[in-house]
Amino acid sequence: MNNKISFPSNYGKRKRRSQNLAFYIFSAFSYFIVLILFIILGFIIYKGIGVISFNFIFGSPENGMTEGGIWPAIVGTFYLMIGSAIFSFPIGIMSGIYMNEYASNGTVVKIIRVMTNNLSGIPSIVFGLFGMALFVKYLDFGDSILAGSLTLGLLSLPLIIRTTEEALKAIPDSFREGSRALGASRLQTIWHVILPMGLPNIMTGLILALGRVSGETAPILFTCAAYFLPHLPGSIFDQCMALPYHLYVLATSGTDMEKQLPMAYGTALVLIVIILIINIIANLLRKYFSNKAKMN
Repeated sequence: MNNKISFPSNYGKRKRRSQNLAFYIFSAFSYFIVLILFIILGFIIYKGIGVISFNFIFGSPENGMTEGGIWPAIVGTFYLMIGSAIFSFPIGIMSGIYMNEYASNGTVVKIIRVMTNNLSGIPSIVFGLFGMALFVKYLDFGDSILAGSLTLGLLSLPLIIRTTEEALKAIPDSFREGSRALGASRLQTIWHVILPMGLPNIMTGLILALGRVSGETAPILFTCAAYFLPHLPGSIFDQCMALPYHLYVLATSGTDMEKQLPMAYGTALVLIVIILIINIIANLLRKYFSNKAKMN
C-alpha cells in the first residue's frame, strides 16, 4: 500500500515564485532605504562642502554668526555628550544588570520594564521641560553644561537599560551555572563572565545613546544652549553652544539668511561626520571586545 503524499506538480513552482517575490520585495525596500540615506547625505555634502575650511572648523562665530566658524559649538557638543555619558552609562548598565541578573521576573520588574518603555517614548521636549524645572530651577544649577548633561542623561537612560538587559539575556544560562559550579560568586560571575560576553552588544546601546544625545535640540534649548557664545565655557556651570541648536538658529533666525544657510549646511555636515566617526570607533571597539570574549 502506497502511503506517500502527492502534491500537484505546480505546487513547487508556486512556492518558489512566492519566495522569490517576497525576496525581491524585501530587497527593494532595503535598497530604497539605503538610497534615501545616500540622497540625504549627498544633499548635505553638496550644500555644505563649500564652507568647510580650517577657519570654519576651528574658528568662532563672527558678525552675528554670518561669518567665522563653529568651534565653540563642536566643543560644547562634546562636553554634553561626555557629561551625559558619565551620568547615564553607569546607572543604565547597573540597572540592566539588576533587571536581568538579580531581580526575579515578578510584578515589580514588569512595572519597571513598562515604565522604561514609556520613558523611551516620551518626546524629548518633555525631558527638556523637566530638566529646566528640576536642574535649572529647583537645584539651582542655572542654564549650564551640568543641567544639560543631566537632562540628556535622563533622555538616554531607557535605551541603555533596555539594550543592556537584552544583551545579558542573550547569554546562555549554562555560562552562569558553570561559573557558579567552579565556586565563583554571583558578582564574580557577572564581572568576569557575563559582562565580557555581553559587552559588544552593550556597546551598541551606548553608542546609539550617544548618537541620540548629540543630535537633540529640545532638551538643551531649555537647560544650557546659548544663542551666541563666541568663546569656550570655563566650567560645568557655564552655558555652551551646541551643534544641533546652532544649526537650528542658523536655519531659522538671524540677520542675513543668504550667508547663514550655507553655514547651516556646513554645520549639519560636521555633525554627521562626528556621529559617523563615533559609530566607526564604536564598531572597532565592539569587534575588539567580541574577539577578546571569544579568546577567553
